[in-house]
Amino acid sequence: MTTVDGPPELSVVIPCFNEALNVAAICAAVTAQAEACASGHEIVLIDNGSTDGTRTIMRNLCSADPRIRVIFNNRNYGQMRSPTYGLYQAEGRAVIGMCADFQDPPELIGEFVCKWRAGAQVVLGQRRSERAPVLLRAVRRCGYAFLQRFGDYPVIPGATGFGLFDREVIDTLAAWNEPEPFFRGMVVESGFRIALMPFDRPGRAAGESKNGFSALASFALSGMAGSAKSLLRLPLFLSLAIGALAICLLLATPVALVRGGPFLLLLGLALGLGMFAILLLILGLIGEQVRMLAERSRNVPLVIEEERINFPAARTRPAARTLIRRP
Repeated sequence: MTTVDGPPELSVVIPCFNEALNVAAICAAVTAQAEACASGHEIVLIDNGSTDGTRTIMRNLCSADPRIRVIFNNRNYGQMRSPTYGLYQAEGRAVIGMCADFQDPPELIGEFVCKWRAGAQVVLGQRRSERAPVLLRAVRRCGYAFLQRFGDYPVIPGATGFGLFDREVIDTLAAWNEPEPFFRGMVVESGFRIALMPFDRPGRAAGESKNGFSALASFALSGMAGSAKSLLRLPLFLSLAIGALAICLLLATPVALVRGGPFLLLLGLALGLGMFAILLLILGLIGEQVRMLAERSRNVPLVIEEERINFPAARTRPAARTLIRRP
């Protein structure tokens, strides 16, 4: 084992929550791959409030290898904020984010690095298939279709966030100060050069998935809110459409009166729809104000740290706005 002074060439960030069965094995696998392809590396483990002994194993790993660094959050901050914060704390010239359960194959690390050295600023793993229930796959397809239609920028189907990001990409996105960072969407929005690497995603090596239906639903809603701000304008468009229909009904009322048609019904519908259109217009204007406020108020910490291990003294990336509670 060798150590390299200064920032390493490669950082591998692995978020964990109750991964006692996998964390040591994933660190060993990542170390073997990184030593073969990078001049120097670090592994950043960020623990999101584990309760199953994961933290004890992490401490032992840090004692055995100074290139393994750990951040302990003071609670569980969810699957958007904690992994993204870990990426922002890495120091490598290239940063890889991956899961702890081997669903993101460590064997791809070398290929990611090769594409990065060839000029790609972002290299994203794109799964060809996944082992998931039919209903879950159908929901995900619907979610992708929804974001493609209403999102502020295109999404990449099958890209889960497993990938490599150049130092410039990490520093740029950290400066955005997103309070609920939908990182895979932010990468596309930023416009950096992206190379895709298709792969077949295996199942978990051990343990159970922590992403139940409620967690996945929360993630999806946060992603939509963060990457489809144009939805806040949907009431405005509905208001215009319903208002146009109300005007058509209002114009048809005198024609119905002359011809002995149901002019009172048409008049009532026109007035009702007109009032509904005005209500939607007001909601749309409020939504637009909320969108503008959201754009101007991205100034909350992603996580609060309880402890960090094996990091060089005072190493905190300012753009991530770390709040550290000292024991």
